[in-house]
Amino acid sequence: MAGVLEGIRVLDFGRYIAGPFCGTMLADLGAEVIRIEKLEGSEDRWVTPVAEGGEGAMFLQMGRNKLGMTLNPVKPAGREIVAKLVKASDVVIANLPYEDLKKMGIDYDTISALNPRIILATNSTFGSEGPYATRVGFDTIGQAMSGAMHLSGDGEVPTRMNAPYVDFSSALLSTIGVMAALMDRARSGKGQKVETALLRTAINIANGHLIEQALLGLDRKATLNRGFTAGPSDTFKCKDGWIYAMTIGQPLFVRWCRLMGDEKLADDPRFKDDLARGDNGEALSAIMQTWCETRTVAEALAALEANRIPAGPVYTPQQALDDPHVREAGFFHHMAYPGMAKPAPVLQEPVMLSRTPLTIRHRAPRLGEHTDQILQELGYDAAGIAQLRADRVV
Repeated sequence: MAGVLEGIRVLDFGRYIAGPFCGTMLADLGAEVIRIEKLEGSEDRWVTPVAEGGEGAMFLQMGRNKLGMTLNPVKPAGREIVAKLVKASDVVIANLPYEDLKKMGIDYDTISALNPRIILATNSTFGSEGPYATRVGFDTIGQAMSGAMHLSGDGEVPTRMNAPYVDFSSALLSTIGVMAALMDRARSGKGQKVETALLRTAINIANGHLIEQALLGLDRKATLNRGFTAGPSDTFKCKDGWIYAMTIGQPLFVRWCRLMGDEKLADDPRFKDDLARGDNGEALSAIMQTWCETRTVAEALAALEANRIPAGPVYTPQQALDDPHVREAGFFHHMAYPGMAKPAPVLQEPVMLSRTPLTIRHRAPRLGEHTDQILQELGYDAAGIAQLRADRVV
C-alpha cells in the first residue's frame, strides 16, 4: 500500500535524532528519503554499536526506510551534486548550525534559489535568533535550561531523563511543520523554511511549570517521583519490584481511600483537593507504600485496576521487550541487518493510520549503500562515478 507521501523526495543531512527522526517519520509515511553522510560515516551511525560493522542501535531505528549516500558537499563537485539533488527534491532536513548549512550549500537562500518549491527543515539548540544562536548543544542542554532537570531528581542533584525526549519531540514538531509546509505548497506552489530548536521544544514541554512559577512564584524543588499537584502520585516498592501509581481528581482519590481501607482520608483538610494532596503528598505516599509492601507487583496492580486507579509496573528494558501487551499488539518490527546476530526490535508504527498506515519497508542502509544508484539517477555514468570516488567526493 502506498504511503501518503509517495512521490515526495527528502534529503536528510541530519545528525543523531532531531533531524534524522523527522526523516524517519516522513519515510514511514511513504516519502523517498536519502540519508546523506560523510564518507567515513556520520557519528550517529556508530552510537551504541550492535552490529559487526559497528552500526549502532540508534541508527538502526533512525535509518529505516532510507536510502544511504556518502557525499562531501564542501568540495566543488560535491556542491554540484547537492544542487542537482535539491532541484529534484521536495524537502531538505538539516539539524546543523546555520553557518554549516551555508558552507554545504543547503541554507534556505541557496536552495530556494535552485528550487522555489523546496522546504528546508532545520533544528538547532537555540534557534537562529537571540544571543545563543551560534552555540551548539544536545538534548540535555534543553532539559537543563527549561527547568525540567531542576524539577527532577532528589532536590539536591538535578537529574536528566536518560531517554532523549527533547530530541524526539523536536523531530516530531519538525515533522508537523514539514507536513504543514507541504499542504501550503499544494496551494501556493512555494516552499518555506521550517525551524525548530531544542530549547524551544523543551520549554514547550515544561511550559506549565514555568507559567506556575511566573504567576505564583512557588520556587518548587524536585521531589523524586512524587507529583507536585496530585497525590498519591509516586513510585512504590512492592515485594518483588516497583510500580508507579497516580491518583488525580476527587473521584479517583475517593476510590483510592476506599482501597486503602480509610474513607475518612477523603474528609481530611490536608487532602481537600489535588493541590493540597500534592503539597501533602509525602503523607499519602507513606500510606500507599505500607499497602504495597505486603503485595507483589501483580497483586498491587490487580487491586488498583479493579478500582480504576491508573498504575503500571516500573520495567527494566528487558521487561519492556517481554511485556505481553507489547508483544500481542505487535509494537515491534523485527528488522534484520547485515552483521547482526538477530533482528532488532524497531517500533512498528509511532502513529497508526487506519487507511494509509505507516510502514517499515526496508532496513537502515549500510554506509553509502545507494550512492551509485542515486548518482546514476542524476545522470552520472560509471566513469564519472569512479572519478568522484577517486576524488573523495562520494
